[in-house]
Amino acid sequence: MKTTFGRSVLLCFFFALCAFLAGTAAAQLSGAWSKAAPFPEPSEELYSIVSNGRLYVFGGYANRAPKGLVFEYDPVADKWARKKNMVLPAHHTALATLNGKIYVFGGYAASNTSTPGWLPIDNTWEYDPSADTWKALAPLPFARGSSIAFEHKGRIYVIGGNGMHPGVTPSTLWSDHAQRSFADVDEYDPATNTWRARTPMPTPRNHMFGGIVDGRIYVIGGRLGASFIGAATNVDIVEQYDPDIDKWGAPQPRMPTARSGGGAAVYNGRIYVAGGEQQDLRLFAAFRALEVFDPKAQTWTSMPVMPTPRHGFAAAFIGNRFHIVSGETQAAGTGVSGATTSHDVFEVK
Repeated sequence: MKTTFGRSVLLCFFFALCAFLAGTAAAQLSGAWSKAAPFPEPSEELYSIVSNGRLYVFGGYANRAPKGLVFEYDPVADKWARKKNMVLPAHHTALATLNGKIYVFGGYAASNTSTPGWLPIDNTWEYDPSADTWKALAPLPFARGSSIAFEHKGRIYVIGGNGMHPGVTPSTLWSDHAQRSFADVDEYDPATNTWRARTPMPTPRNHMFGGIVDGRIYVIGGRLGASFIGAATNVDIVEQYDPDIDKWGAPQPRMPTARSGGGAAVYNGRIYVAGGEQQDLRLFAAFRALEVFDPKAQTWTSMPVMPTPRHGFAAAFIGNRFHIVSGETQAAGTGVSGATTSHDVFEVK
């Protein structure tokens, strides 16, 4: 009896301590939203990355066609500047940066048929922000869009995405066209301009969130099947990849809200996941959610929601400020443009 009672007390104390520590960790995460300079050309399907302390926004999509925008944001002056458009206008690209250069992988170009749609491409580009110039590089091993990319030790890893079934000649995709998600992981070496295949991701998907923390890449959420939300299924799965040993680890704690098509960025060892969209027969919706994953503590924390629900926006940290730029304030497919100029900033305290 005494032994059982003692064990019960110890267990109660242990769980209480865990709850206290989790609560303390959550309490340490706080922040507030504010406004920054509006985005000059509101659009959906924007992607962004920070280089030399400035935010670069690429892509854009309107009237069923890519816009190929490039804008630079100066956080000190709080001003936007228009740069040279993408050589091949595309949206849903994957971005990474190394040694002051920005690398742009794949995406969807304009339809190559008489009907509207998205054309998966295999193009790889190097953009030099200081010179505002573009250079073509070795293409991806195959055409795809809606991938994610991360740099680690001088190599860039392009993960997942969506496109045509293998062996099928690339053609325009639409929500009712045959298509598939990919699990492929391809490593690009900028020094040699070459590619090599690595171990595939356990769950093929596209439109996912992600971040790299302590040398490990975390792939978060996203959608299964089609690239179009009306024909796909959102997931809350989180998977971890170690590029040093080319292995995927154990499943990670699931994201609290299954979603896709939003933005994510890393600050202080945590991955901030914002917005996204969901669509089914009953609902067309954009999310306001801001949730933070701490890989070290293996916890998720819900933060103050975004001022405006949206998907397809640019997202990146500059210092401790998480920038959310433009995007659509509703899910895709409504037939009504909801692109916003809003540039919201979440300052982590």
